[in-house]
Amino acid sequence: MNEEAKHTGAVPTGGDSAKLILAIALVVGGIVAFYLLSARPEWMRWLAMVAGLGLAALVFFVSQYGRDLWQFALESRIELRKIFWPNRQETGMTTLIVFGFVIVMSLFFWVLDLILASITRMFTGQGG
Repeated sequence: MNEEAKHTGAVPTGGDSAKLILAIALVVGGIVAFYLLSARPEWMRWLAMVAGLGLAALVFFVSQYGRDLWQFALESRIELRKIFWPNRQETGMTTLIVFGFVIVMSLFFWVLDLILASITRMFTGQGG
């Protein structure tokens, strides 16, 4: 994995901020249209909402923010291919080690709880 973060994309401008605000307004508009069209058929309500979301996505991905998000997704896929994935045997052994550790620690805390409970009963004089 790279230690230095590289930002080679363009810096978002005021127009990109306006596009982002427009995209948010389109999302809100789609949701509002869904509720305002409650007297209309169900398909028309959903069409209004999907249209608002679709237009918002289109406006967002035309802005620099959307292009940066797309570039991030592409770079993430490249980094994902670099990951070492364990095979089935390694995964099974690791799972067994984790289960064994959980059992050992559970027994340890159970015994510790018994000891502390008996000490507490001894000092307070409560219990059997």
